[in-house]
Amino acid sequence: MEQLLHYVWKHKIFPLMPLQTTSGQPVEVIDPGLPNTDAGPDFFNAKLKINGTLWVGNVELHTQASDWFRHGHNRDTVYDNVILHVVGESDCEVYYANGGIVPQLLLHCPDNVRRRYDELRQTEIYPPCYSILASLPKLTVHSWLSALQVERFEQKAQAIAARLERCNNHWEDVFFITLARNLGFGLNGDAFEAWAAHLPFRAVDKHRDSLFQVEAFFLGQAGLLEEDWQEDCYYRELQKEFHYLQRKFELSAPVSSDRWRFLRLRPGNFPHVRLAQLAWLYHKEQSLFSRVMAAETAEDIKKIISARTSPYWETHFTFKKSSPHQEKRLGENALNLILINTVIPFLYAYGMHRADERLCDRATCFLEALKAENNHVTRLWSGAGLPVYTAADSQALLQLQKEYCDRKDCLRCRFGYEYLRGKK
Repeated sequence: MEQLLHYVWKHKIFPLMPLQTTSGQPVEVIDPGLPNTDAGPDFFNAKLKINGTLWVGNVELHTQASDWFRHGHNRDTVYDNVILHVVGESDCEVYYANGGIVPQLLLHCPDNVRRRYDELRQTEIYPPCYSILASLPKLTVHSWLSALQVERFEQKAQAIAARLERCNNHWEDVFFITLARNLGFGLNGDAFEAWAAHLPFRAVDKHRDSLFQVEAFFLGQAGLLEEDWQEDCYYRELQKEFHYLQRKFELSAPVSSDRWRFLRLRPGNFPHVRLAQLAWLYHKEQSLFSRVMAAETAEDIKKIISARTSPYWETHFTFKKSSPHQEKRLGENALNLILINTVIPFLYAYGMHRADERLCDRATCFLEALKAENNHVTRLWSGAGLPVYTAADSQALLQLQKEYCDRKDCLRCRFGYEYLRGKK
């Protein structure tokens, strides 16, 4: 397998016998080079001694030597700077575009590495490297989790940048859209993002001083005021107000109410309640993003985003049925999740945008100060012997699960590396 060959070359897991080309010239690997994830040779700027001569250039790897021709490298001048062709099976000689012979090295993957790699790929147990986790040095665990945390930050910053491009670089709008998505808490996340992206923010801003009108905008654009339902006076008033706003601003059609999911949701997470909380927050905070970015502590941010609802929703979860009186504020767990998934990524992304290290450092400090999320991923890793203390740990493990474990990409994982290099 070519991926495994890449791994063996990158980490210089070579046989004890001297290396030599297929033509018998001795090879010394000083530096295997930098892995290339884009088009072109697999490793850049390798340093090798071939037959006593120092070469600096690129290295290409293939499972079979004949893949060189199948991929058309013999006709591509980009590969004329390849100084060594590393193969798992040497079934032919290969040539540059000018006809010259490319030096070729036959490299075998050690049996113990191949066996342990097959174990990682085939096991049904999660995480697959569970047997070594408890014995890993703390420095190894800490450095890998730190790298994963930065990787997750950068990935979320890219998603924010993509939303910014769609919203003409309006940070307040993008912050609210992201907040709405994360208030969907998974099941309704896509629906909330589609709804928020569909909102006519500048029209809503003209009526932002009226909570009732903001609710009419929000619930109407969510497709939740479309029924001919006359028993509820508040519903009728909202519906009438929304129809007026539709005509006034020539609003596009609302999103379909079929998007919203209610099955297996606790009533406090129903879309009606979350939309009412978002309406209250949008009405209360005229510059939500700016205030959050300026806040110095996590507790200050929680006070800013601690949303409640208009009085109607204190006795309702939906329009069709009243419920016992209950003030529907965002709970501590919900506030922590909003901090982790919305506020902290925005602090990091905005800090990168403004080249302000203080904001990036604040994002990291907030994440390290918050308690770890309690979900099936963190419970699995904790049960396998890996301590999960802070939100920084849990976010790193979510990145590990999504980008490495689920893809069986153990060769890029430092825990996978420790597993492969172990002895049995």
